[in-house]
Amino acid sequence: QVQLVESGGGLVQAGGSLRLSCAASGSIFSINAMGWYRQAPGKQRELVADITSRDSTTYADSVKGRFTISRDNAQNTVYLEMNSLTPEDTGVYFCHADTVVHMPRYRYLEVWGQGTLVTVSS
Repeated sequence: QVQLVESGGGLVQAGGSLRLSCAASGSIFSINAMGWYRQAPGKQRELVADITSRDSTTYADSVKGRFTISRDNAQNTVYLEMNSLTPEDTGVYFCHADTVVHMPRYRYLEVWGQGTLVTVSS
């Protein structure tokens, strides 16, 4: 009932910047939180950043001061601005949303995007 569409991944040199976008669509009653996770080969998927409907934010220690998460509630879109990128930031970045849908009933629904690859070269 809910779809997440990601964009903005690509190849960037160390020290550069990228901005990821994720737009949610479907029969959404409300979005409690949206965020970004990443996964490198051979590693566990980890939370990068998320933001709640009240604009409360959470960041992984490794990205604090470099990444900024923001949202546009009118468009159900979340952004991740990534600055001062390093090769350790390389991985597949997944958008995630905690939503409440209302068809056929009000219920909680967790949704994942397909992932977008970020590669940082040294």
